[in-house]
Amino acid sequence: MKIELKKNKVFFENQGLRKEIHPFWLRERVNGDNHVDKSTQQRLFDPTELKENIEIDNINLSDNFLEVFFRDGSFAKLKLKEILKEFSNQNEIEYINKVKWDSSLNDLNNYEFKENFSEQKEMYKALVNFYKYGFVIFKKVPTKNNFIVNFANSIGSIRRTNFGEFFNVKSKPNPNDLAYTSLALAPHTDNPYRKPVPCIQILHCIENEVNGGLSTLVDGFMVTEKLKEDFPNYYKILTEIKVRFQFIDQTVVLEDWAEMIQVNNKGEFKQVRFSPRLDFVPLLDKDKLELYYSARKKISELYNSDQYRIEFKLTPGDLLMMDNHRLLHGRTSYDANEGNRFLQGCYIDYDSSEGKLKHLKRKFNL
Repeated sequence: MKIELKKNKVFFENQGLRKEIHPFWLRERVNGDNHVDKSTQQRLFDPTELKENIEIDNINLSDNFLEVFFRDGSFAKLKLKEILKEFSNQNEIEYINKVKWDSSLNDLNNYEFKENFSEQKEMYKALVNFYKYGFVIFKKVPTKNNFIVNFANSIGSIRRTNFGEFFNVKSKPNPNDLAYTSLALAPHTDNPYRKPVPCIQILHCIENEVNGGLSTLVDGFMVTEKLKEDFPNYYKILTEIKVRFQFIDQTVVLEDWAEMIQVNNKGEFKQVRFSPRLDFVPLLDKDKLELYYSARKKISELYNSDQYRIEFKLTPGDLLMMDNHRLLHGRTSYDANEGNRFLQGCYIDYDSSEGKLKHLKRKFNL
């Protein structure tokens, strides 16, 4: 690693990469006590008011820091790893590689819940695995007094919906959603009709006395990559055509238009929305419409295939945290006359889980 100053230009060289660092970029990162508030880490100055012709007197590379001395008397001591991180244009979550999985997955990423768990190193490990596999299961989570709210808020903030701050998943008369029956639920993502779709779903098992009612998970990332490889024309149309997702009950109508498979600006998997009881395909021309229906049928077959689905029984105290943009979930049917099957659910968003992960990484210097 090498850093040099030439005629007020700073050049950074690392592993064959040579890049110029603008003096203004360094100046707005001045982090002394007179420039940054210790408790909030927010600037005490407005960088838009700085002079544009920032000049550097000297630089020094010491240990793992870059020291920069500016002509206006200010000084910056910057961590080299922070500079490297900003060069990549990636956040810390993107460095966690997704692990594709199918029905052969044996490790269900179980972690035993303990008091103050959200501030322990085990929570950091659990969140890393959440981003790798799309889900994690916490065992022995207290089942009284709607503890799911405490758990969710220990990570971030609950995403409230028309179902409430949290919701009870059990069979009941006159339900406004099939989740509140004892019927089997095919693999699906929740709330595809929302803007934006809730990122993370949490399900906490309070009671489970029935023989059926197994929880099911499918890795939408894995299935999407398989579809892309084997049926590129199907993949293409599912990433291009927006369909209308809709939810209606007595008090609300929720709608959003989106692709069934969404990709980022690099063409990589970003999100799947799949709930065939709630989607409405636009009136396309005949050939395109038939291709879309064939593509939807094929991806549904893959989602429902034994090859990609895992099944397991949640027992009282188990709490499943899953990525609603990546995974599809469902359940097998059960007989409500056998006993109670009672789960509580809620949603949080990525900023909560990402914020907690970054906080724990900083706390334990990982």
